[in-house]
Amino acid sequence: MALSAANKEIVEKAIKAIHERVFYAQYPEHPKAYGEDAPGIGLAAFNNQLGKPFKGLLQQNPVAWEGEEVSPYTMKPLGITYPVFEVDTLVVRAGRAFDAWRKVSVDDRAEILVEALEKVKYRFFEIAHATQHSTGQSFIMSFQASGPHASDRALESLAAGYEELNRFPSKVEWEKPMGKTSVKLSKEFKAIPKGVGLVIGCSTFPIWNSVPGIFASLITGNSVIVKPHPKSVYPIAIVVEEIQKVLQAKGLDINICQLASDSSNNLITKKLAENPVVKIIDYTGGSAFGDYVEHIPGKTTFTEKAGVNSVILDSVADLKAVVQNLSFAASLYSGQMCTAPQNFFIPAGGVKQGDTVIPYEEVKKAFVDAVAGIANHPQMGPGTLGAIQSELTLKRVASVKDLDANVLLAPGKVANAEFPDARTSSPVILEVDAKDTGVFENELFGPIILLIKTKDTNQSVSLAKEMVAKHGAITCAAYTTNEETADYIVHEMESVFAPVSLNLTGNIWVNQHAGFSDFHVTGGNPAGNASFTNPEYVSKRFVWVGHRRSN
Repeated sequence: MALSAANKEIVEKAIKAIHERVFYAQYPEHPKAYGEDAPGIGLAAFNNQLGKPFKGLLQQNPVAWEGEEVSPYTMKPLGITYPVFEVDTLVVRAGRAFDAWRKVSVDDRAEILVEALEKVKYRFFEIAHATQHSTGQSFIMSFQASGPHASDRALESLAAGYEELNRFPSKVEWEKPMGKTSVKLSKEFKAIPKGVGLVIGCSTFPIWNSVPGIFASLITGNSVIVKPHPKSVYPIAIVVEEIQKVLQAKGLDINICQLASDSSNNLITKKLAENPVVKIIDYTGGSAFGDYVEHIPGKTTFTEKAGVNSVILDSVADLKAVVQNLSFAASLYSGQMCTAPQNFFIPAGGVKQGDTVIPYEEVKKAFVDAVAGIANHPQMGPGTLGAIQSELTLKRVASVKDLDANVLLAPGKVANAEFPDARTSSPVILEVDAKDTGVFENELFGPIILLIKTKDTNQSVSLAKEMVAKHGAITCAAYTTNEETADYIVHEMESVFAPVSLNLTGNIWVNQHAGFSDFHVTGGNPAGNASFTNPEYVSKRFVWVGHRRSN
């Protein structure tokens, strides 16, 4: 086995893109790129899987078959069951597989992993339906996020790991001149993987948030146990299946990558995370459990937790374009994105547009009208908002009436002609004052938007910065036509390690992070301790060891 010319080219192009940071996509996001027959094949595969055990995985001798996924669109169970294994079985198998996988060359690992991604692309449409009916994302968002965008992120991690593992020579003849003689040593440098990795998935982005950690650990020689959220297993199960099939075809232990499915009544995440054989943990989810993961002794952790994302409005070139952009960003997938904006800081004196100032009340009304317009539009509403993944999110929306805030836009059902029983909610918009930090300082996951009246832009920036320092943030959007103000906002947010998106309008939103270009999470504030994909994201998964031999 070796890294084939075709797959080597894929890796090299990915590495080049990582360095250049320009637009690059190995996997096009447009569905038509995958052939006329692909949509029908994917839908048929999805329908054929419903109500049946998921038999694609190659893991042997499960103790049970369980599944509890319910479509947020039909509100009916998918009826799919997955093999369940004892924690000790998963860990022992992963440990044995690690001993074999660590000995596989970097080129051979890359060959296997690229080939797996190339197999996954033929299942993008099945993955899209699986994602839609487990997360509540719209179909096109499900296709893009769990298909090409996720595979690009996986390739990015793979390529970054490949480059780091080739940073130093494997062998060198070292000679130190010492007058009439010299000292000669043969030196060998090895990247030693840390061991078994655990990837803990989330319910809203089961592939996009999981594959960076999976592929980063695998390329660096670690075996991986993939622990999906029990409400969203099907999408990532497909990816694990394709990895296992390639491993088997290459004559390797399929337990190098295992799926560890469980149920809400018998969660195994803590047992896996605390097992001493598990050395690496990737986690996406709420802050409380993320904090727990970060403090388990003896683990290398990579976390993405909750954050409070802000929008700072100072001055604009065109308020209508800004409001259109922000209302869509806040409505997309009903705010169930870690990058979604939540807190909108608006100066009481209004927002400057050209030589005029648009009063605060007009800015507020423009935003409320724009959000309501999306939610009430018969096509745009369901296509943008999707469905609510969890009943807990719906309860959170209902509970905002108990907050000390002015309700500007009440939540309601979003009509969906295709799925009349879908679990939906239009966004709720609350208005508070700058002093009401108790209302807006926590992440209110879901379609919940807060308009916060501030004294001026300086107070807006100060509050946004404070929120990041205390609670973390993954994104920050800012709008100003003044270069000095822009520099000030960027400087202040940099001090708490938060990225700023300035003056976005049109078809690019603060929610979006592009593979090979944008870092996702900085790792510098409480929203998470890692960033994919920077060099540390892969280099912390192995250790360089140097051996010397006297000649």
